[in-house]
Amino acid sequence: MKTILAFLLFSSSVTVFGQTALQPFALNEVKLLASPFKQAQQTDLKYMLSLNADRLLAPYLREAGLTPKAQSYGNWENTGLDGHIGGHYLSAISLMYAATGDVRLKERLNYMIAELAKCQNQNGDGYLAGIPGGKEIWKQIKAGNIQSSSFSLNGKWVPLYNIHKIYAGLYDTYAVAGNAQAKQMLIKLTDWCVNLVAGLSDQQVQELLKSEHGGLNETFAHVYAITGEIRYLKLARRFSDQKILQPLLKNTDALNGLHANTQIPKVIGFEQIALLDKDTAWANAANFFWKTVTEHRTVAIGGNSVREHFHPANDFSSMTESREGPETCNSYNMLKLTKQLFLANPSNTYLDYYERTLYNHILSSQRPEGGFVYFTPMRPGHYRTYSSAQESFWCCVGSGLENHGKYGELIYAHKANDIYVNLFIPSVLNWKEKGIQLTQQTLFPNAENTTLKLQLKKKQRFAMHFRYPSWVNKGKIEVWINGKKVTVKSDTNGYAGIDRSWANGDVVKLVLPMHTSTEFMPDGSDWVAFLRGPVVLGAALDSLSQPNLTADGSRMGHIASGALFPMSDAPLVTGDKESLAKEITSTEPQSLTFSAKHAIYQPRYQNLKLVPFYTLAEKRYVVYFPYSTTKDLPERAKAIKAAEEAKMKIEQETVDLVNTGEQQPESDHNFKGEQTDNGTFEERHFRNGKGWFSYTLKNKNLQANKLSLTYYGKEKNRSFSILVNGIVVEQVKLSGDKGNVFYAQEYRIPKELLKTELEVKFVADAGSAIANVYEVRLVK
Repeated sequence: MKTILAFLLFSSSVTVFGQTALQPFALNEVKLLASPFKQAQQTDLKYMLSLNADRLLAPYLREAGLTPKAQSYGNWENTGLDGHIGGHYLSAISLMYAATGDVRLKERLNYMIAELAKCQNQNGDGYLAGIPGGKEIWKQIKAGNIQSSSFSLNGKWVPLYNIHKIYAGLYDTYAVAGNAQAKQMLIKLTDWCVNLVAGLSDQQVQELLKSEHGGLNETFAHVYAITGEIRYLKLARRFSDQKILQPLLKNTDALNGLHANTQIPKVIGFEQIALLDKDTAWANAANFFWKTVTEHRTVAIGGNSVREHFHPANDFSSMTESREGPETCNSYNMLKLTKQLFLANPSNTYLDYYERTLYNHILSSQRPEGGFVYFTPMRPGHYRTYSSAQESFWCCVGSGLENHGKYGELIYAHKANDIYVNLFIPSVLNWKEKGIQLTQQTLFPNAENTTLKLQLKKKQRFAMHFRYPSWVNKGKIEVWINGKKVTVKSDTNGYAGIDRSWANGDVVKLVLPMHTSTEFMPDGSDWVAFLRGPVVLGAALDSLSQPNLTADGSRMGHIASGALFPMSDAPLVTGDKESLAKEITSTEPQSLTFSAKHAIYQPRYQNLKLVPFYTLAEKRYVVYFPYSTTKDLPERAKAIKAAEEAKMKIEQETVDLVNTGEQQPESDHNFKGEQTDNGTFEERHFRNGKGWFSYTLKNKNLQANKLSLTYYGKEKNRSFSILVNGIVVEQVKLSGDKGNVFYAQEYRIPKELLKTELEVKFVADAGSAIANVYEVRLVK
């Protein structure tokens, strides 16, 4: 089986905008050898086979009017995003089948496509999805009745995002796994969408795109690539969100406050359209986005965002404070974008980011025995929660299923006869077309070298290009051929190349000296991470228990909700910034274990070990250490303690919390409303309205008896009621006399209304409006 994907991506031309493009090798041409990546692949494979295909198919059968063969899975799979994992699953088993050749996956893939075809045929118009009541909302939308907000569309939970998963799944089943039936189903489903929006204006389509919609523009561009029909390219452009695109075209960063993973797939689509339509402006926009995110909004592990949103690029304080750090889905999508940009315009800059994120975020996002991570907190002393195999079905479970099946996608690439070695991962490249087999053996990163052995059917001339990583000092890389050191030429794109006649059995050894380095937060604040080469080092802290290492089936089960480790107790690093890395000393070179005793201030942390972060499963950990110069140490310690005491007091009093105006927190709290809107002010999210909105809060063990709401001090002429379980508990009138500050106002809940589940509702008075509410807390 030869996969089709590489051909589809770059079939239109061997050059992209004047640059010589690379082509990826198909996943079935690269096999992983023993390594942490192979282990992660096999763990994921085992999980894929443990899932019940009929349970994943149930929403599709139900919505087609057919009888499901099994009960649907729970969690997000039966609370509004029904069917989204089924789409991810098609992509995941296609990738894993290509990577491993496991026939069980092909059998399962063929079964699912056959069952989905029955659903599509039953629907009769090309439609295929598991969205509850989806057919009714599409009727409304086709008629021009569009009610769109960031995470809902006509009263449903992001249905366009949901349907994108089955679009992407069908595409991957065809392009990666070679299933021709999936291609025809994909075209039918795309024709359904063409018909859906045929009578809508471009402005109405843009209104649709206010709601999260995944990478629909990318998918429609792919359909154009496999059919050559221009109407699909036009559809891809219509489904490109102009509100995001226009600032990027002007090289403007307008990302603050936006839901991060909503934007990244759109940009992947911009880049895909640019490739196919030779649109330099859109390609530059995609690259500007990538540079903005990777250079100004990304932490050491390669991830970005807090509580799913882009925070201000000049203020990473929320990153070190929150239990909801970088989201795995974001890095999944950033790597997709990085791959596209690299292949179109080869540069080791893209691969440096790709490698960093692959090792430190993606590899670490799956527990060795199984289970995926949603948030990876950067707050010192916090931990990660892992998905439950048959109970958790979040977005990061869907992308997680895919992540660990495609590690082979960019280890190598090629151009004409030339081979590019991009990543130092044990693997075998089998380029049958050229009669070349390349075996890479390495213990990297535990060893600073890799060996490549060639098996050739005949002697032949070609160039091998070896990536020169940024973490190897200039002039320090060594290349040995058959035991002899050779001089290599450096390319302008950051590769070292050798063009020669190669013979069967030739062996190339690369020596890649690593060094320890420091990396401060992108905003320049005094928080420092340590790295060895591309590998982020972390320290385990086991001073607190982790109550929900494995999630339950609740809507908020993906959040590591256990007690926060006091920031004032975190290991504090001190010394001269320029020489700080030298204070980290190797104790076990073969396992990348280091001591930080010469850099850490507190005596009780003198024995702390720094190890690769990707090895720290089920641990409380530190990635970013608070830092101070020796001179400023007393003031730094005092400031941390004072700020932390105030925050910890609020944390300890809080029973439940809604970060209003943010997608997932509102969705997790059963948000409902009419004539309501959300936005940001002074970099803080809010919700307001001229009608009403409500949340459901959990009052565990009836601990709470007050509501605490956050307002802005100068907001005035707002009059509204607060109801708890349908009873008015407060009439609020804001006069704007609190000044230029945010402040919390508490309201007591009558004892007779206290229950374990409270509906908190805000209703605007006639002729007035609900104020901007920045936070809703249920407190003791």
